[in-house]
This record gives sequence, C-alpha cells and structure tokens, in this order.
Amino acid sequence: MCGIFAYLNYRVPRTRKEIFETLVKGLQRLEYRGYDSAGVAVDGPNSNERNSSICLVKKRGKVKALDEELYKQDSMDLEAELDTHFGIAHTRWATHGVPSAVNSHPHRSDKNNEFVVIHNGIITNYKELKKYLQIKGYEFESETDTEVIPKLIKYVFDNWESEYVSFSSLVERVIQQLEGAFALVFKSIHYPGEAIATRRGSPLLIGVRSKFDLSTEEIPITYNNSNFKNENNENDANRKQRLNSLTCLYSVGDLKAVEYYFASDASAIIEHTNKVIYLEDDDIAAVAEGKLSIHRMNRLAGDDSSRAIQTLQMEMQQIMKGNFKAFMQKEIFEQPESVVNTMRGRVCFENNTVILGGLKDHLKEIKRCRRLIVIGCGTSFHAAVATRQILEELTELPVMVELASDFLDRNTPVFRDDVCFFISQSGETADTLMALRYCKDRGALTVGVTNTVGSSICRETSCGIHINAGPEIGVASTKAYTSQFVAFVMFGLMMSEDRISLQKRRLEIISSLQALPGQIKAVLALDSKIKELADELYKQRSLLVMGRGFNYATCLEGALKIKEITYMHSEGILAGELKHGPLALIDKHMPVIMIIVRDACYTKCQNALQQVIARQGCPIIICSEDDPESMKNAYKTIEIPHTVDCLQGILSVIPLQLMSFHLAVLRGYDVDCPRNLAKSVTVE
Repeated sequence: MCGIFAYLNYRVPRTRKEIFETLVKGLQRLEYRGYDSAGVAVDGPNSNERNSSICLVKKRGKVKALDEELYKQDSMDLEAELDTHFGIAHTRWATHGVPSAVNSHPHRSDKNNEFVVIHNGIITNYKELKKYLQIKGYEFESETDTEVIPKLIKYVFDNWESEYVSFSSLVERVIQQLEGAFALVFKSIHYPGEAIATRRGSPLLIGVRSKFDLSTEEIPITYNNSNFKNENNENDANRKQRLNSLTCLYSVGDLKAVEYYFASDASAIIEHTNKVIYLEDDDIAAVAEGKLSIHRMNRLAGDDSSRAIQTLQMEMQQIMKGNFKAFMQKEIFEQPESVVNTMRGRVCFENNTVILGGLKDHLKEIKRCRRLIVIGCGTSFHAAVATRQILEELTELPVMVELASDFLDRNTPVFRDDVCFFISQSGETADTLMALRYCKDRGALTVGVTNTVGSSICRETSCGIHINAGPEIGVASTKAYTSQFVAFVMFGLMMSEDRISLQKRRLEIISSLQALPGQIKAVLALDSKIKELADELYKQRSLLVMGRGFNYATCLEGALKIKEITYMHSEGILAGELKHGPLALIDKHMPVIMIIVRDACYTKCQNALQQVIARQGCPIIICSEDDPESMKNAYKTIEIPHTVDCLQGILSVIPLQLMSFHLAVLRGYDVDCPRNLAKSVTVE
C-alpha cells in the first residue's frame, strides 16, 4: 500500500541536493507497492534551531514528477550543506479521497506546517476525531483520514498542561486516540533534527549506518514512558541530561555521527545499510541528538525487553531489473533459482529426507492435530488451493483452505487442536494478520509461510517456513507463488516420512523436485512462442482458463495474473463445472485456454475439450509434450515437460505468467505497477 521513507543525517554533512536524491531514490524503491501520488517534507531555507520551517512538496502521479517539482523550488539552495537534517517522503495509494496534491502525504497540522506526518494504513475512527477537532476550530483541507493525526498532535501540543513536552510524549498521547492500522513518521518545527516513528498493524523498520563500529547488538525497550517523566518545567540542562541517558547506537569518544533510514520495506534501505531494526506494534522510536530510543506505554505479557539489530541478507542486485524490461519478467525468469533456494538445505536428495527447521520443534504437535487450516489472500490463497490435495494425501488430515477476509466474516470455529497456516508473500497482509490473531486467541498452533524475514506474520506465529524466493518487486506475484507451492509440498513430505504406505509416492515426488528447476528452464524457453500467441489475443476483451484436479488452482492463478496487469476480463473455470453454466460463454469468438496434462483427470479434461470444440471454440491447450490427442484437437498448443501430478501446476502456471506479461506489454500498460493495486495489502 502506501510507501514510507524518511532519512535523518546527524553530524553527517549532506547538501540539500543529496538529501533530495536520497528521499526520491527511497520512494522509487517503493514504487512497486502501488501509488497514485507522492510528497516530501524537508527543512525550509535558512532553517536552524531558532528559526525552523518545513517545506512541503506534493505531486499527483509518478515519483519522477515529484523529483522534477523539487528542483523547481527557487527558494531552496541545493548546494547548501546541512550538518543535521530530517526529511520524510511518501507514496500514497488512495483510500480516502481521490488522487490529488492536497490529498497526498505528508499531511500538516496547520498552514505553518508545525507538525507533519506520513502514514501507511487506515484510521477507522477518523470521522469522530475530525468532528471533535472541527468543533475546536481546526480547519481541514483534504478528504483523507490521515489529516486528523497532525491536527490532533497540534491540539495536544497547544493544550499540554506544562511548559515543556517531549516529541515522543506528544505522539504517545496521540496514538492512544487512534483506532485502525498505521505506520507513522513525524517531523516538527518545534523539534528540529528529531524524528518519531511508531506502528500498529502496518510494517515499519529503521536502518542505521555509521562509519564507526556498532556499539550494541540490540536496543533496550523502556516502558511506562520512563525516559520521558521529567517534562514539567524541564529546562535545557534537564533535557540534555535526559537525551544523554538514551541509547546511542554509534559513538567514538565524544564524536558521534549516524544516519537513520525509516521505511515500510527493506528494499528502500538496502542500498544504504544492511543493519535494521524491525519495530513491533505500539513501539515508539525516537531519535534526538543522534540517539535512538524505543519505548512502549505498558509492558504486556510476552513483551521483549529489547529490539535486535538484524542484518539483511538481501543483495542490491536482487532489487534491480538487470537486462529485463520489467521486474515481473525478471522474477518469472528467476524461478529456476528461486525454487532451488526454497529447497536448499531442506531437501536431501541423497537420502530422500525433508527437514523444515522452522517446524521441527512443533512436528509432534502438528501430527496430533485435528485438521489443518490454510489461510491466505489472492495468489497466496491459490498456492494453498494448489497443494490442498497433496497435503490431504500425505498428511492424512482434513485440510481447509480459507480466504482470510471470508474466514473472519464467518467467525469460523477454530479449536485448540487445529493447526493454522498463514500464507503471505509480504508477511504484512492485513486480513491474514487479523485471521492470525483470531486463531491465536482460540489457542490454535499458528504457522507462518512468508517470503519476508522479520515481517509481522513471522513474528506473531508460533513457527513457520521462510520460502526464500528472494525479493519480489512486481505487484503481480510470480516466483513467490511457485516457492509457496514447493514449501507446502515439502511440508507434506516431512509429515509423511514415517508412513510406510506412502514411501513410493514420496520418492516419486522428491525425485520430481530434483528435476523441477531444469523443467522450469525448459518452459521458459517457450517464451517466444507464447509471445506469438499474445500477439493474437491482446485485443480481446475476455479470456477463459479451464482445468481441473491439481491444475484448477493454475486456472485461478493464471486468470488472476491476466486480470491484474492486462485489465482484461479473465476467469478461471473448473472444467468439471462446464455444463453448469460456463458453457454458455463458449463460441468461436471466445478465447479459451485449457490445461490438459496426463494425470488422473486427463480423460475428463478431454471430454471438456470435446464440448468446447462442439461449440466452435478454438482452444489453446497447455499440454504434456507426449500428448498427440490434445495436439490434434487444439487450435494452438503450449507443450510443457511432464512431471509428477502434484507438481505439474508449477510448470503449467509459467506459460500463463508469461502470457499475462506479454499481453500487458502489447496493450501498453505498466507491468510492475498495475492500476488500483498494491504489492503489500496492509489495510482491510
């Protein structure tokens, strides 16, 4: 959803131009999340501690347009060197109010820009807060829910009962009044060079960099605002003494120099530093005079007393396009490597064993459970549908697959002897997170399946599986889907290791996993042929994708990819339901893609093919290389390698991923940033 990026340089001289470049580059790294406008807040010209001002620059459209607008600010001396400065930047994905400059972030408290804020999430009680603040005389200029936050902090500041109040205490008082999900970063003319960041339900992390050695491995957490008690009539001496008591990350003697990066995604930080701190819900991180402290209002059961400084394993080249036209195309072609990375260190092909270290300590509990519930949204839900059949076969347990939003709407019964899997590429999907908390409250064992180390789902589940697919930038998920697929197959193999009756089946699957990367490369070699088919189809308005059995999920996922980035109507249809309605759509003008491979449903799929042909349909068939029957009846074929039935969906989905990419390019659309969509859906 919205992208947050902020940069604080303390005693690290930077020109205003360098600061602009850092902020803009940070936003560009977050463009894949989806957005419709962007903005920054920086110190105004001639700002200093006695005469501070904040300049807001906001623009509808791409970050490039904002970048151009920044250099039109005549009052800004781009070559001016700033020893200490805090700048905030944001890309907005509209929820309340149309895309426009006035609705863009940062939002301000008043015309003097005393407080400004950037926000990812939704404030659900904003109408009540707005009404109250309007009664108090505060004027609103946007249609957004976010604007109540800077107005509210200004109201608290104006009405504080003592002469001095810390920035952190103001924010603490404000977030007590907020309902909903948020990640927030604050800047103020009253606290020059200071930064405050906090989160509840939306991701936020802090990167740290200095030329000096790291002096600590973790940041202690204080509770009940203990660092901020001496506010009544606090003078400058008391303030300096309090600031000196806060944790300082980097220091050599009296010389301190440090840079902080605040972001909603590690991809915006990795080019600057690989040292990061992931904030937890209700953490309030404050940077004052170069020193970082993190505190919470109250200690809760299970709360950690510190936040670890973690080292990102991400490499810079992983978030670059290289020689590809789009991130999505790059990620499709990375799948031979990404599935290997998912299996690396977990599948031993020499002795046919599978060990998932994240689940090893809970394996006995999982084997004793009543049922497995797999919960996700969109592509992650399809990965669960794709593997449900093999999970039921290998675990001999009932497997429920649930859409997270529907799961919550139904108040689904969950019991202590259930095991609930929460599958999400980002690990921050709002509906999936809420379903996770719902299941935890009912005592179920919770398992996360994510691609993002340190994400909310990773931290809040009892155990889990990292799919290790590598950073995925394109909004339309591709390699994460196939890695999620492989991860669930590995889980089934681990669960069935001691089942004598299943050993032949296990060996067949493990052998097929070993051959899978090479087979994916063979499918990717069909790219030019798929491009030729896209040339015939890109002017169509609708497209049907049919299959059944293990390949039904492939139909759903392929149709979703086409919808996401080409804006064509597409529908994944269970071939067994053809006569129950969908057959009415078939005629010589309707493009139909059918998935027919040699598995238990082969004969039934051939029957469906004959029904399509009888209605003058011209089916494009994704089939096995050794299938003359399908080739004979097809208008066109895409011939893919044959593998074990439960893995065939990995090979059959790749032509549909490539098809959607080529269709989008031919139709002239931005493949990586489809309209109205975001990579990480952090609101309901």
